Amino acid sequence: MYDILALAAANLISPIILFFALGFAAAMARSDLSVPEAIAKGMSLYLLLAIGFKGGASVAAHGVDATLILSLIAGVILSFILPFVAFGLLRKLTGLSVIDAAAVAAHYGSISIVTFVAASSVLSSAGIVAEGYMVAVAAAMEAPAILSALWLVARASGSLGQTRGRMDPGLLREILLNGSIVLLIGSFAIGAITGQQGLAKIEAFIVAPFQGVLCLFLLDMGLVAGRGLRQARGLLRPGVFAFGVLMPLIGASLGLAAGLLLGLSAGGVVLMMTLSASASYIAVPAAMRVALPEANPAIYLTLALGITFPFNLTLGIPIYMAVAQAVTGG
Repeated sequence: MYDILALAAANLISPIILFFALGFAAAMARSDLSVPEAIAKGMSLYLLLAIGFKGGASVAAHGVDATLILSLIAGVILSFILPFVAFGLLRKLTGLSVIDAAAVAAHYGSISIVTFVAASSVLSSAGIVAEGYMVAVAAAMEAPAILSALWLVARASGSLGQTRGRMDPGLLREILLNGSIVLLIGSFAIGAITGQQGLAKIEAFIVAPFQGVLCLFLLDMGLVAGRGLRQARGLLRPGVFAFGVLMPLIGASLGLAAGLLLGLSAGGVVLMMTLSASASYIAVPAAMRVALPEANPAIYLTLALGITFPFNLTLGIPIYMAVAQAVTGG
C-alpha cells in the first residue's frame, strides 16, 4: 500500500498530471483559457506519430516472435470481452437503457491512446522498459469493442423493436480507416521498416520535444474534461460515477492476467493493464454517432473523459505500476 501511495504521489506532481489538473481547474472555474482546435489536432497527430514510430523501431530491434503475435491476439480478445463485462456492470449499477449501456460499454472495450502515451511516459521516467510492440496491441484494441456493443444491441432488438445497431460497410470502413488508427499503424510500420537508423535521423523531432507536447496536449484534455463534467453534472448519479472508477480496475485486472500469461516484462504488464483499463473518447464516439445515434453522447463522453480518464492519470497508472512490479518482481 505504501508503494502505491508513493507512486501515486510522485505521479501527481509530474508535469503531465499537473498540466491536466491546470486545464481541469481552469474549465471548472469557467476561465476563457483554450487551445485552438487546429493546434490540439496537430499535437494529437504528433503524439500518435512519435509513439508509433518509436514502437516500430523497437520491434525492428527486438524482432517478430511468438510473444508479439500472442499479445496482439490477447489484445483483440480483451477488446471483445470487456464490453460484455462493462454492459453487465452498468445494468446492475445504473438505470441506463440498453442502447446507452451498450454505447458506454463500447468505450470501455476500446482504448485511450493518450492514457497509453501517459503510461509510457511514466514508465520511461521511472527507467522501466516495456515491449515496443505494445503500440501495435493498442491499435488492435481500437475496433473490436464496437462490434461487441452492436451485438449487444442487436441481441436486445427482439424485445425492443425500435432498438437496433447498424453495422454496414461504410461504418466498418470508418472504424478501420479512422485517422488515429491509420497514423498509429502507419508510423509503427515505418519505424519497423527503418529501424534504429530511421529513429536516429528524426530523434530530435520525436524524442526531445515529446514531453513538452504531451504537457500541452494534456492541458487541453483537462479543459475538455472539466467543461464536459461541468455541463453534465446532472448525469453523474452514484451508480454511474461508481462504474467510471470500478470498470478501469476490473479491466486492469484482466489485463494483468493476460500480461502474466504472455510472460510480458513489468513494463509490458503495466501497459497491458493500462490499455484494458482505459476508455476511448476519440474513435468510439465517432462510430457511436453513426451506429447508435439514439445513445446519449453526454453519458458516454462524461464517463470516458470526465471520470475514467482523470482516474487513470492520477491514481490508476501508479496502482497498475505497483501491482505489476509486485507480481512480476520487476
